Amino acid sequence: MTRTALITGVAGGIGRAVAARFVADGFRVAGLDATDPGVDGVTPYLADATDGGEVDVAVHRVIADHGGVDVLVTCSGLTTGRPLHCATEEEWNAVITANLTSVFLCVREVLPVMIGARSGAVVTIGSVLHRTAAPGLPAYAAAKGAVAALCRQLAVDYGRFGISFVTVSPGWIRTPATEARLAGGVTDLHRLRDSNPMRLLARPEDVADVVAFAASPAAAVISGSELVLDAGASVVNPASLLRDAHREQLGLPPLDRS
Repeated sequence: MTRTALITGVAGGIGRAVAARFVADGFRVAGLDATDPGVDGVTPYLADATDGGEVDVAVHRVIADHGGVDVLVTCSGLTTGRPLHCATEEEWNAVITANLTSVFLCVREVLPVMIGARSGAVVTIGSVLHRTAAPGLPAYAAAKGAVAALCRQLAVDYGRFGISFVTVSPGWIRTPATEARLAGGVTDLHRLRDSNPMRLLARPEDVADVVAFAASPAAAVISGSELVLDAGASVVNPASLLRDAHREQLGLPPLDRS
């Protein structure tokens, strides 16, 4: 029987890759975004994931069209911000709404059909930036931390219905948006790659692979967990990356001190 996956934020780099992976895996894929992503095999449902009314209409259309939702993946989000003392209430609310409220709205709408089916998988996209903070992103870090906490709570509340909840938290991912934010081109990408023990810079397709696993029967007993995708960067003492002797032990090149 063909299963249905609802993916939000399919117009973005990670959401697009996740949608394409589920299509390749034989799912009927419904893509919820404000714009049509133009991904082969994805049926677009145009809606703003931060608007409860639009989400309600879109999800009910998906259920009517496909008979239910077996997998929900929430990829909608907004990576922006500035130091807290400079942020306005409007800026704070925009980031919290895009990254956290959108998850609440979408999960709320699919839960009744999953409860009725007594099965389902919900995968939320988090971020390592609620574990190891980066400067100037207080609202983003708070929202992504709350997404992971919400996932744990939902795993407790709805596990008895056979529904699993997993948060996939990437580090730096080589999306078009990431490349656009990095000044200096390929040199900066190399430095970013060298900031983790495995010297890897993940692609959106790498995130999609983990999401597909988290939503699969092979991961049926994984719920309430957070899967971190950063090639070990978040477990390294950052000071060790500043010392050439430690970098040599990690197999990393010496720092360019010019």
